[in-house]
Amino acid sequence: MSDTLQPNLNPFALAKELSNTLLIDGKFQAALSGKRFGIVNPATGETIAEAADAGAADVDLAVTAARRAQKEWRKLHPRERGRLVGECGRLLAAHAEEIARLVSLETGKALRTESRVEAGVLADVFTFFGGLGGEIKGETVPFKTESLTITQREPLGVVGAIIPWNVPLMLMALKIAPAMVAGNTVIVKSAEEAPLAVLRACQIMNQLLPPGVLNILSGDGPGAGAPLVAHKGVNKITFTGSVETGKIVARTAAEKLIPVTLELGGKSPMIVMGDADLDRAVAGAVTGMRFTRQGQSCTASSRIFVHASLHDAFLAKLKAKVDAMVMGDPLDETTDIGAIISVPQFDKVKNYIGLGEADGTAHRCSALPKDPKLAKGLFVQPVIFTGVSNDHRVCREEIFGPVTALIKFEDFDDAIDQANDTEFGLAASIWTKDLKWALDATQRLEAGVVQVNQNMVVQANMSYGGVKSSGLGKEATLESMLEHFTTKKTIILSLV
Repeated sequence: MSDTLQPNLNPFALAKELSNTLLIDGKFQAALSGKRFGIVNPATGETIAEAADAGAADVDLAVTAARRAQKEWRKLHPRERGRLVGECGRLLAAHAEEIARLVSLETGKALRTESRVEAGVLADVFTFFGGLGGEIKGETVPFKTESLTITQREPLGVVGAIIPWNVPLMLMALKIAPAMVAGNTVIVKSAEEAPLAVLRACQIMNQLLPPGVLNILSGDGPGAGAPLVAHKGVNKITFTGSVETGKIVARTAAEKLIPVTLELGGKSPMIVMGDADLDRAVAGAVTGMRFTRQGQSCTASSRIFVHASLHDAFLAKLKAKVDAMVMGDPLDETTDIGAIISVPQFDKVKNYIGLGEADGTAHRCSALPKDPKLAKGLFVQPVIFTGVSNDHRVCREEIFGPVTALIKFEDFDDAIDQANDTEFGLAASIWTKDLKWALDATQRLEAGVVQVNQNMVVQANMSYGGVKSSGLGKEATLESMLEHFTTKKTIILSLV
């Protein structure tokens, strides 16, 4: 793909242009079976495009191309690979607006508050990892005086990257940028709900990358994902998705004895102590709950433990903040909150809201859009629950929607114990002015990422990954690139 692509700011036209295509060996092609499936705009219910429905035969083609390309790609100097990946970042930055509009169209995320941010992070991740090519280096080992012992880092081979629909651009970048800099070639399997923006991003990058280095397939889990994980020519799987599917991926990879990185679910706690800055904590809850993303985030602060002395004031201020947010057309610049991704997810969220209403008090926020064109859209009012305990289903199970629970507490130790009483361990935060409480919480909270007085989103150079059922391994840093996308070889040279 050597032709220079020009940004296309009409997401509807771009969606049609990308219809029914896989990207294999640097070329667009339909699925070998000819099958395709519809892509629906969650804000209107209208079909905006069709995606090629890849199967095992397409996976085999992509693996063959990736293995062939990897033989030459690994020979490139790491800094040259880094230079190319960094140039991908700069090219993606030039296309950021078109990519943002496209991901808003297919996912229902608000352009101003969500998609532009994600498109910017996409470019930044490639630029960041592009600068780390020179850090792929080994060590000298004091083994024996009569020998020189060194280690060197080598690529794994072909990496299969399976990504979700909630932040597809960012999570794809965190997987494929370090994999390629490390000398691997990649096959992405996109989420069937959101295959378009990531396909466009890969098309843009293929203007720079050698054919076969970066391939992307669309399709469902059983048809495309499972054959990719099971393929004997794939040497590593990196997966983001549900716990249940992650376990299936891990079992299949174990049969092949290949490494996996898994970023799975979360039920992230936020602890607000009695001395916390109330306004700052409320703003942090809005950010942490990812309300602008309709709560569709693994790290969403879906359990907020608030000290009894602040509980009522916190609830009032949080509700007022979310009430002020505008729900509407994702492509409208005035919209803060967009739509839920799909009908099954919409039904799941509504079901959990019903469960919570049966046992607690639901404080509904914001307002559904009144535009008749959005009447069939998958819009849900954010809900803050009170009066439900930490053992209620809305506090135990990942909802992946705009639903959070405020849980009152009196004792610090009790709040820590309740926060840890979950199968998940992805993210957590504590809000306090007391340094002792803050440091104690960072040591005792069982999560891969713990923040104090902030709820930052994932970004380059911020080590990200969970413990317990939230996954295996870390992403987004130099360390993660070395540990998850290279293998260490020991070389011993006799000096006698």
